[in-house]
Amino acid sequence: MKRDTPAAPGEAALSDPTAAARSAGLRYVHDYQPGITRRKRGKHFRYVAADGHAIKDADTLARIKSLAIPPAWTKVWICVHPRGHLQATGRDARGRKQYRYHPRWRSHRDESKYHRLLGFGKALPAIRRAVGAALQLPGLPREKVLATIVYLLEATMMRIGNEEYARANKSFGLTTLHDRHVRLDGSKVEFRFRGKSGVHHAVAVEDRRLANIIRRIRDLPGQELFQYIGDDGLPHAIGSADVNDYLHSIAGEDYTAKDFRTWSGTVLAAVALREYEKFDSEAQAKRNVVQAVEAVAKKLGNTPTICRKCYVHPSVIECYLDGTMLKAARSRAKQQLQDGLHALRPEEAAVLALLQHRLQASAASDRR
Repeated sequence: MKRDTPAAPGEAALSDPTAAARSAGLRYVHDYQPGITRRKRGKHFRYVAADGHAIKDADTLARIKSLAIPPAWTKVWICVHPRGHLQATGRDARGRKQYRYHPRWRSHRDESKYHRLLGFGKALPAIRRAVGAALQLPGLPREKVLATIVYLLEATMMRIGNEEYARANKSFGLTTLHDRHVRLDGSKVEFRFRGKSGVHHAVAVEDRRLANIIRRIRDLPGQELFQYIGDDGLPHAIGSADVNDYLHSIAGEDYTAKDFRTWSGTVLAAVALREYEKFDSEAQAKRNVVQAVEAVAKKLGNTPTICRKCYVHPSVIECYLDGTMLKAARSRAKQQLQDGLHALRPEEAAVLALLQHRLQASAASDRR
């Protein structure tokens, strides 16, 4: 029986995961389907098929070993198909669901993610225009408060927040902030809070219009910071899903709050690497990349490993290492600005041009 199962992380960005898996030569599967389970036996594990028989096939056992499933995981499910897009799931020591994907699925997903980034860059001018207009609305209607959050997403690069994480871990993001997390001093807005992984953040924005809006929002009753006044005259809280729905409505595509962090990380990396324009050796170039990623990670509040893997488009680093970054960016940045993308900053137009250049070159290579 088919169940209404939420998409695993990374799958929501794909409009048709089943077709995506098929195009990657894989089978799209769910962990509610019959699979292989793991059972403790002394200091080791044994693996059992859905019919209760122990797995003895050497190839299957080798595949399971290659997944490197942590011993601490419980409720382990392993796909019976070597080409299943999802190879294993389980619960870690804190009870959080974890996933192991087929390498080909990860590559396909990442490619789709970075094509998505190109579209997001092109949509930014429309998003900014809509946000600017909504911020001028009188009172505190829903659209104005949503626009305030989107404005802050871009200005601060903060995470959007998750209601479940806020309850369970006392870690916060934009939509889960409380009144106590914000300080106002004239035109300065400062947020101080405990974020993901227990990292403490202090983020400040200097903007008089924003400060006036935040001041009025904070004066509303209730501990949640971001609330709006509904048609019933009462305050209502805003969640991350509301923000993503708003982004979809103003951009015309299914973009989410995370796209802002990926875009910002990519642009910041390009700007940082621009400072290291010249290098004398491959080793020096790689050191420059490490330093640039570390600088971006510090601004995003991530580890350098996660930053490079999730928030910096690989084309930026590839173009830097092969020496084509400036040529690729300059060749089309001017045209980007002339094509109505006037709301993009010059460095953003350069990054957009670089991404288009790289993707078109890759497509041309694939056709040969």
